[in-house]
Amino acid sequence: MTEYEYYEDNSTLFPFNLSSTFCEKAKVGEFKEVFLPCVYSVVFVSGLLGNSLVIVTYVYYEKLKTVADVYMMNLAIADLLFLCTLPFWVVDGYSGWIFGTYMCKIVNGTYTVNLYSCMLILTSVTINRFRAIVQATKTLNNKHKKNCSVLTCVGIWVFTIILALPEFILSETKIDPLNKIICKMDYPPNSGNIIKMGVRVTQMVVGFLIPFIAMIICYSIIAKTLLQAKGFQKHKSLKIIVAVVVVFVICELPFNIVLLVQTLQIYNEENASCEYSANVDYAIIVTESIAYVHCCLNPILYVFLGVKFRNSFLKILKDTGCISQKQLAGYLKTECETSRPISGVSETTTMYPL
Repeated sequence: MTEYEYYEDNSTLFPFNLSSTFCEKAKVGEFKEVFLPCVYSVVFVSGLLGNSLVIVTYVYYEKLKTVADVYMMNLAIADLLFLCTLPFWVVDGYSGWIFGTYMCKIVNGTYTVNLYSCMLILTSVTINRFRAIVQATKTLNNKHKKNCSVLTCVGIWVFTIILALPEFILSETKIDPLNKIICKMDYPPNSGNIIKMGVRVTQMVVGFLIPFIAMIICYSIIAKTLLQAKGFQKHKSLKIIVAVVVVFVICELPFNIVLLVQTLQIYNEENASCEYSANVDYAIIVTESIAYVHCCLNPILYVFLGVKFRNSFLKILKDTGCISQKQLAGYLKTECETSRPISGVSETTTMYPL
């Protein structure tokens, strides 16, 4: 037996130095017990409200009329299912895994499926916006575009379930060196490092690299198209483009950098110092929590800023008695006067009118 023993907790590597108070991992555990319940609770509640509102609006008011509606509905479902795994990790961070092996597999697998599906749907949204603005004529001539978006979403869900099979199969409950039950990936002894490397690389490529590259390429061309168009509202559209990219980078990049550092350490675990490993653990906990905030911001960036959704939300307020029919009519009239399409840009775009 080497001086170090390892276990994983929700994709986080925890090395323990048996001769040095578990490499100060007790402090990491104490930090986790306080930090995760607070942050995850806020993310869960705010994300639950925002994404639930999106789903209710599309089910009862929008009725999935356009390609954008299909993608927004699936994005909200992916975010919502992803957020529903957070309460389990809150309990796990505070008192260990108390839900058994079966739920360990389900929660770990569901977490991964919705992480991947969320990112791939965001990629599809980006490509759809590119087609709607840059290739407006081609998009308008496509009679089966909605059916294609439905098939795309079905393909994404099937593909992400396949990618998450390692989590569904290999997730197990174990006892850590602090005598705490944890839910972790139990890799085979002979090929464990190879599978672990594959899982990490897949997470970085599908969970960050693919949507990031799509955003940079598509939104750069979209911004150029909008700058060349004539219209008052284009500046608002450009601001939303910047906001979407900046929020994605701020939320997702730090975690993926730390994940890359952790992945490169897989074949050099025994040479890692206690201090270095503890710092990586702290970084994973903090940056992963920041990445989860993206689920709360998706409804704002992709749905709430849109004219259609605001109008539907006002109808909800009117139906629930929060505003009058006269107030609703006045707002809709003002919105109609201020939101005119940009010359040369399709009115079907999800970004404009906003």
